[in-house]
Amino acid sequence: MPVDNKNESVPRAIKDERTAHPVATSWRGVLSDIVRAFVRGDYALTAPVSGVSAITNELAEQIKANVLDYGATLIELPGATWETSCAQWMGEHWNVLVDLWTQEEGRSDLVLEVKVVECACDYSFRVYLVYVP
Repeated sequence: MPVDNKNESVPRAIKDERTAHPVATSWRGVLSDIVRAFVRGDYALTAPVSGVSAITNELAEQIKANVLDYGATLIELPGATWETSCAQWMGEHWNVLVDLWTQEEGRSDLVLEVKVVECACDYSFRVYLVYVP
């Protein structure tokens, strides 16, 4: 997904089916918390992250296997993550791709894909997968 104005701060999510946009500033903390859990090896989010749907054991094992197969050590997200990560409105939800970083290489080829749904008073996040696109 090409990102429009990727270096700008975007406080709110943008509903645009034609173009990917930077990840909303208000979502970045939640997404960072998800990655922080993965860095600790908690792929099932046993310590829940507010607003994030539970991860099944099957999905947790798949994410873990993909990270281990990649062969590098995940690290917490630096600020530079938001320069290349993106969100795109898909009509009923946003598809968010967060570029992941590793100790060995900095920005890696791995991404975290999350579906974000607008709820009555906030947003709901559902981890889809960690993989190399």
